[in-house]
Amino acid sequence: MYSFLKLAVSALTVLQAAVVDCAPTPVENSNSGELDRRAPTITTVDRRLFKIDGKTQYFAGMFARVWGFGNTNDPSKTVDVYYQTLNSTGQYINYDPKNGIARLDYAVRRAEYYGIKLILPLLNNYDDLGGINTYTNVYGGTHNGFYTNAAAQAAYKRYIKFIVQRYQSSTAIFSWELCNEPICPGCAASIITKWASDTSAYIKSLDSRHMVSLGDEGWLTSTSAYLPNADGSHAYTGYNGVDFEKNLAIPTIDYGTFHLYADQWGYNYTWGNTWAQQHNAIGKKLGKPVVFEEYAVQAGPDRLGAVSKWQDTVLSKTSLAGDMNWQFGTNFPSGNNPYDNYALFYGTSDFKVLATDHAAAMSRKTPTANL
Repeated sequence: MYSFLKLAVSALTVLQAAVVDCAPTPVENSNSGELDRRAPTITTVDRRLFKIDGKTQYFAGMFARVWGFGNTNDPSKTVDVYYQTLNSTGQYINYDPKNGIARLDYAVRRAEYYGIKLILPLLNNYDDLGGINTYTNVYGGTHNGFYTNAAAQAAYKRYIKFIVQRYQSSTAIFSWELCNEPICPGCAASIITKWASDTSAYIKSLDSRHMVSLGDEGWLTSTSAYLPNADGSHAYTGYNGVDFEKNLAIPTIDYGTFHLYADQWGYNYTWGNTWAQQHNAIGKKLGKPVVFEEYAVQAGPDRLGAVSKWQDTVLSKTSLAGDMNWQFGTNFPSGNNPYDNYALFYGTSDFKVLATDHAAAMSRKTPTANL
């Protein structure tokens, strides 16, 4: 899923409200007014969970995925925030404080202040905010060819280096994410697996302390046919060129991700429970954490019941390390801007049940569970 976000920090504003009982309160030094940074630490893997600021725990809502990408091929036609220009004259970072990298700087600083951890995807599969095609527009080829296009990959790695080196000392960074929902329709799954292996190893060469994830939707292939209820339907065919199990086995991928939009994918809501348990089983097999990174039902009478059941499955039937609603909507003075029809708005009854209450329940879950 994607969002046409204009203000990265808006996600943090709502997330702070969601985790008021779970996240640390900012601590001010009484002499200087500077943030006391003794408590926050770099998050690490602890078996199938994460050690977050010294505590091994499950989570829901303690993190925010804030886009670390924002590309354009033509700044004159770009009305939103963007961080990078790619065109025939070269590759440039946008340092304009109004709509450039300063906006992401601010989001990172505020996350540090409020004790919120950030997942930074470094690329988007989709065209929104400048995705893969902003590279292929300049360096040639197609979307599917991006993963093996040497010139495009060199440019992408230059951008990776810029972002990673800019924020690698921050304790707010939870992980670097290779791409938001990478796919290569009709390709052999080995193409993305090799790309993920090479790119994650490159990031680790720059920053060995922070974790790395792929950011995929968790598509499965026939190699996962051993899983209960892997029925050979679309999610299990490998058509999108993604093999979740093989990607999770990459040594420089620290944890797995999967997403769920049952209504978009042609499945009933009950199937979402199966999808969560299948990814939990793969995580258990490989001994790595797995995060239910995006899930949602569109606003309406079905949302609360369907999503509550998915969350109950995560809590009672899996050892998934955490889960993250897509997405929190911000209440602007000019009115609500949902971005898409999946947004949960602070102050609503759905927000209380699916965000605040669920985050508290996950934080209480015994970290020794091995389901």
